[in-house]
Amino acid sequence: MNNCMEKSNENIKFIDGGVCAAKGFKAAGINAHIKANSQKNDMAIIYCDTVCNAAALYTQNKVKGAPITITREHLSDGRAQAVIVNSGNANTCNANGIEIAEGACILTAKALNINVNDVIVASTGVIGQPMSLEPFKRCIPLLAEGLSEKGNNDACAAIMTTDTRQKQFAVEFELDGRICHLGGMSKGSGMINPNMATMLAFITTDAAVSSEILYRALNQVNAVTYDMVSVDGDTSTNDTLVIMSSGYAGNDEITEAGGNYDKFVSALYAVMLNFAKETARDGEGASKLIECEVKNAHNKETAKTAALSVINSPLLKAAISAADANWGRVMCALGYSKAEFDVNKVSVNFASEAGCVRVCENGVGCEFSEEEAYKILSEDEVRIVIDLDEGEESAVAWGCDLTYDYVKINAEYRS
Repeated sequence: MNNCMEKSNENIKFIDGGVCAAKGFKAAGINAHIKANSQKNDMAIIYCDTVCNAAALYTQNKVKGAPITITREHLSDGRAQAVIVNSGNANTCNANGIEIAEGACILTAKALNINVNDVIVASTGVIGQPMSLEPFKRCIPLLAEGLSEKGNNDACAAIMTTDTRQKQFAVEFELDGRICHLGGMSKGSGMINPNMATMLAFITTDAAVSSEILYRALNQVNAVTYDMVSVDGDTSTNDTLVIMSSGYAGNDEITEAGGNYDKFVSALYAVMLNFAKETARDGEGASKLIECEVKNAHNKETAKTAALSVINSPLLKAAISAADANWGRVMCALGYSKAEFDVNKVSVNFASEAGCVRVCENGVGCEFSEEEAYKILSEDEVRIVIDLDEGEESAVAWGCDLTYDYVKINAEYRS
């Protein structure tokens, strides 16, 4: 973790409001019936009453949804004023995908009386399904009319697919004696192995920050939050992480590193860390959050690679589901990772609120109580702590256990 993310946490206060916590932002969500027989909201708008500085990160999957193509174009100047987003259909691998994405932006711009190039578009849901502009034509005017500073809950509900809970966080912090706010909403439960950002996440702030610095901060924080999450090893085609700054807090615009930049990054980290952990906790069919810490590695990349390899192991995830202290699966996952380390120095602990037990030391098994280990691994948050004993660098990754429900959810995803 970067030091600037650790130092200012005592000055950060969590607040309500999600994506509407920052001054100038409103949101709305509605059921547009994009997915047949759906009873949930599936379309949302986020809007600011001024053009914002903005930045985004996108999936590294070679197959990308049409909305990403359009959003990249619209954000090329680092400016945005609104987001139109839907769930139920990813608008990916569709012959008319670009037409749909562009059309949604045009309709949104008209309804809000803003420049079409200042509209961000995003979609999530089933890949390769036919899509029509009709729901957008019907519902965007209603969304525009319904925009509210209290609309964050309806908007957040609209981006959920297999998510079982809303993911919203917001914080209050101070820059130049001015009270600033930063908050957002995120979705993601399956097809989670970001390799850059996350499924869909929209973050807003009233702190004045340049577009270039927003992009820098987003990359820096993403590397130790969303990039360290994996539910199932699948990277989505539509992953999009967006941040918008209204500047309404009135601080001097942050245009370089140091000072206020570090405070801003600390606030961004507080929100994105919680998004990352909640995404792992809400993994499809999951019953447990798994946190893997690799410490005392000789460099940061080794620690990250090792932690992600362990989190991604289906065999380990299944063992944790059954509260089985099968520590050999930890060593196996370490061994096939690309991390370089001396296996004869490795120690492994299992930990939770129920206690801590060492199961491996210097690369070989320790005597331990299976009953105690079972109790520890039966908690809904489990930690795997791996000590490589080769340096001072560390990394943390988050994932979840693998249950029968994961197969059931994905076997029935299109129905």
